[in-house]
Amino acid sequence: MNKKLSIILGFGALLCLMLLYLLFQFRRPGPQFTPFQSVKKTYQKSDASLLDRHGEVLHELRVNSKGRKLDWVLLKDISPALKQTVLQSEDKNFYKHHGVDWKAFGAVLIKNAFTKNARGASTITMQLALLVEKQPGSKRASKTAVQKWSQIKAARELEKVWSKDEILEAYLNLLTFRGELQGLRAASRGLFDKEPNGLTMHESLILAALIRSPNAPSEKVSWRACALSGTLGLRIECDQLQALAQKVLSRPYFVKPRMSLAPHVAQTLLKSGKMAETTTLDKELQRLSADVLKHQLMAVRSQNVHDGAVLVVQNDTGEVLAYVGSAGEVSSARFVDGVQAKRQAGSSLKPFLYTLAFDEQLLTPASILDDSPIDVPTERGLYRPENYEKDYKGLVTARAALASSLNIPAVRTLSLTGVEPFISKLEQVGFSKLDTDDFYGLSLALGSADISLWQLVNAYRTLANRGLWQPIMLTFESREKTQRRVFSEGAAFLTSSILSDRVARSATFGLENPLATRFWTAVKTGTSKDMRDNWCVGFSSKYTVGVWVGNFSGASMWNVSGIVGAAPIWLEIMNHLHGSDTSVSHPPPREVIAKKVTFDNNIAPDRTEWFITGTEPESVRYAAAQPAPRILYPAQGTLIALDPDIPAGRQRMFFESAVKSNALKWVLNNKILGPTSDATSWQPEPGAYKISLMDAEKNILDSVDFKVRGNYRVR
Repeated sequence: MNKKLSIILGFGALLCLMLLYLLFQFRRPGPQFTPFQSVKKTYQKSDASLLDRHGEVLHELRVNSKGRKLDWVLLKDISPALKQTVLQSEDKNFYKHHGVDWKAFGAVLIKNAFTKNARGASTITMQLALLVEKQPGSKRASKTAVQKWSQIKAARELEKVWSKDEILEAYLNLLTFRGELQGLRAASRGLFDKEPNGLTMHESLILAALIRSPNAPSEKVSWRACALSGTLGLRIECDQLQALAQKVLSRPYFVKPRMSLAPHVAQTLLKSGKMAETTTLDKELQRLSADVLKHQLMAVRSQNVHDGAVLVVQNDTGEVLAYVGSAGEVSSARFVDGVQAKRQAGSSLKPFLYTLAFDEQLLTPASILDDSPIDVPTERGLYRPENYEKDYKGLVTARAALASSLNIPAVRTLSLTGVEPFISKLEQVGFSKLDTDDFYGLSLALGSADISLWQLVNAYRTLANRGLWQPIMLTFESREKTQRRVFSEGAAFLTSSILSDRVARSATFGLENPLATRFWTAVKTGTSKDMRDNWCVGFSSKYTVGVWVGNFSGASMWNVSGIVGAAPIWLEIMNHLHGSDTSVSHPPPREVIAKKVTFDNNIAPDRTEWFITGTEPESVRYAAAQPAPRILYPAQGTLIALDPDIPAGRQRMFFESAVKSNALKWVLNNKILGPTSDATSWQPEPGAYKISLMDAEKNILDSVDFKVRGNYRVR
């Protein structure tokens, strides 16, 4: 008995001393707190938001790896069940006290004097003071009496400037619930995949049980949740809480993005520390473009097609309206950006080749080109191009050749313009990092260059804008006034006219196909070697739409042309863009005139054709275009290796010129071999050589250097 009395007296004396000290400390000024709105304003979530042109969220991207915090949640948007369980667990008298629950504090103080398991009596306000106080060490747990008193003073000061609802709202937003999940919204979505306003009583009990021990095992959390339900008088089976705790706490938590429509754009634009970025994209068009791409890829999945990309641009402003870098979850590599990835161009470059030829007045849409077999020299030897349908059309007009995407006429056109001028023009229209003319040779006419959908769409937009190039943009702040004229208005008009000609493309594609729209459009498809890439790019008077379909791995598709793979996507997006609108072609510029032409031997039906002024024929009959004198074979730098196992007499080399004429002579190392009108062969000998074309006036028109190595076997 005396022992207990001694303890009580000792405790009383200690309590009196503490009270005297606390009264002294009470007179000292407490910490100053910023207003609630300032704390709320400086709150920074871990996810940045990508906004569309109307301010709607397009994509959420995590940019802070130190903690998982989402948007601040208002108190009115929190489930009543959650508020009830948190108040019961942490501060039953929250709305009755002024920062400190003195009754609970005293009870805990006495209890801690007689038990080893010490507990605190921190109210929600006291806990929040530690979270928002700016003083050093304010976030450490308060253990000593001095620290506890500082916490009490801070809580009282906080309640002088903040309302109860503001305190509770901030507490639920700043609290760490589990692991890196900070704030109620992150915890609600990370653990239960729902917003805080939809939390059930079972879920609320689990979250409230996590507050005191965020990283406790699921068994302990479910035990505390069960005890909490008992204090609330709820009839909840503890087995249900245990099963729920086990389900959500034993697996990795995942915060599903509220919006995930433009991941590749978000990765590009949200790197500079911005928490929000407004783009030129249109949310609904972005969503539709992604859905159309996914549905088409699923339709051709059996033909080994897994990936694709879509880009939609407004012609006059250059604003990107839709940017779909991959097909998302149905893609073979969803994080690869198919808009920026470079792939082989196929026939998609042909419009720029013909536009160059029109600009240089080497061709007109009525020029006659020969679609018959031809051998194209490359660095790997001779290549014989074929049309998609494995046939030859014979003599065709340039209009039909481009519209029907015939390969051999394109090669002959490139021999007219020259490879180097074509590369230069492609660079002017926005295709960067191209190789030299020696690398491509005449195969460039068939799309041997690697390009991106981003570059290709803007190049076609250049044709839509009458030959004027401007950069395209993803944000309004990035608008550039840089512009340059790449093609004349007349040449761009001629090419646009051809790409919109349904009849001219019918030789290859027929009259009914996904390229035929109910409104005016100019469009071109492309398929690269071995069907590795599909392209479909075209424009109306207002928009340019580009589609790529293929495999990010580079694997070939199975019998999938541009008409089958990419074109249906292009058509559906174009139809959506012009659902309540129309599209008409631009009027012909002043430098273009119309004239009726008649063709020899029924090469093509009589028609009224467009011409750049000065290139129209003088008579109604129109002759075939004459190519410029050029050496087709050998290519510059060709290396010929003699085979010792083949008799010398059977190893012959043939020279080929774009023009066959008695007036042109072959000259090999200053020795005349004969006219280009005849097949000229030569038995190669080891050494370095220069083969040239010489006209009647002995002018050298073209020259090529090549080498011969090896020796014939001596027999």
